Amino acid sequence: MRIRIAHAEDGAEIARLYAPIVRDTFISFEETPPGADEMAQRIEATVRTHPWLVAESDAGIRAYAYATTHRTRAAYKWSCDVSVYVAEAARRQGLACVLYGQLFATLTKQGFGSVFAGIALPNAASVALHEQMGFSPVGVYPRVGFKQGAWRDVGWWGRALQALPDQPSPPLAFGQNRACFYDTVLAGGA
Repeated sequence: MRIRIAHAEDGAEIARLYAPIVRDTFISFEETPPGADEMAQRIEATVRTHPWLVAESDAGIRAYAYATTHRTRAAYKWSCDVSVYVAEAARRQGLACVLYGQLFATLTKQGFGSVFAGIALPNAASVALHEQMGFSPVGVYPRVGFKQGAWRDVGWWGRALQALPDQPSPPLAFGQNRACFYDTVLAGGA
């Protein structure tokens, strides 16, 4: 298994991996699976500022994880939202943990202090993964989304990446500094 930075050309494979999650579950609140072009645009937009990683085998992309801006107000700039998705055939092999480990190492090097994950409830597997990765419950947005014929709660989990100084420097943008994270991203593997 190889862990690498996602590229726009991965859009079709990532869209295929994500489609059943959108179509068949309430895990994602999207209602229509994004196509290859939309996913390529999302990757390009994300990697300007935050990492997007894929786990790839000879069979193709098996999982992906990425970080995004937590909120748009400037004071939130040291926090990120994170997500990880694993193809059904590749689940329970530790890929989510490996990807998150690499993602968090990269975000730490960039200068981020905290990460947050929203989990549509109930989702025992995702809760267990996030708590295994050091997240703690922050709160619940009750009945915040309607999908698959029912109102859904979203639980929020948070984790500190590192203690930041009282006067922190702004985090480094991933796209402009990708070379400094390259070894971190490719270290390890499943």
